[in-house]
Amino acid sequence: MTIRHIPLPILIGIAIILLTLICALFAPWIAPYGETEVVGDVWQAPNDHFLFGLDNLGRDLLSRLIYGARITVFVALSATVISFTLGIVLSFTAAVSKGIVDTTLSRLNDLMMSIPTLIFALVLLTAVPQNLTTLILVMAILDSTRVFRLGRAVALDVAVMDFVEAAQLRGEGTWWIILREILPNTLSPLLAEFGLRFAFAILFLSTLSFLGLGIQPPYADWGGMVKDNKDGIIFGISAALIPGAAIAILSVSVNLVVDWMMKRTSSLKGGRGDA
Repeated sequence: MTIRHIPLPILIGIAIILLTLICALFAPWIAPYGETEVVGDVWQAPNDHFLFGLDNLGRDLLSRLIYGARITVFVALSATVISFTLGIVLSFTAAVSKGIVDTTLSRLNDLMMSIPTLIFALVLLTAVPQNLTTLILVMAILDSTRVFRLGRAVALDVAVMDFVEAAQLRGEGTWWIILREILPNTLSPLLAEFGLRFAFAILFLSTLSFLGLGIQPPYADWGGMVKDNKDGIIFGISAALIPGAAIAILSVSVNLVVDWMMKRTSSLKGGRGDA
């Protein structure tokens, strides 16, 4: 498949994701000013020197947005990777082991999911020391419950297949069955879910930062930038809308690309089956 066969909205989504990753990787070299550098008056309007204007402390919004991409993507991606690792390991173990292991892990997961995620996160982050590692771990543990639910569902479908039963009759161990038999046959829905959980992690981190329990000042992340500049909306200043738009655009782009990948994978499988 060539680029011209990819729909235009998907190409735009891919371009936005790549641009965000470039900003995240090369922020110190791309940003016109420093992350915490005060360069002018409070809430100065956009001009030739400051493309998006200045924030509530006189810092360049474009530079803060670029630096914010780095920490937003890093935290969201780290939390998603950890949550997927934890959720997939536990869910696949439950699906293969069955019996009391499956029942215990499933009921614990149901218990955690019964508590609203945001409230649970606020309680945990209020009770423990606030730092980047704690924030990532709290986000990952809470999100792993959703991964567990999907992972167990797809693993149970594969676990009853003949090739898995044959592997069990050969005496293969649990980890061998998980890594060699179940995981390769569940990658498509899991990769799609990874993209969706990553988008959710961006929104969740932004929400926590807006409430004051996410990334702490003076470091920039998009949710914190919305919080810092929200009072300007009263005076008709759009400083808070710019990072808010960045959050929305990146989340929509990730969802567009993931949905397209899921549809394409499904159509390819259908084509193979018809052939």
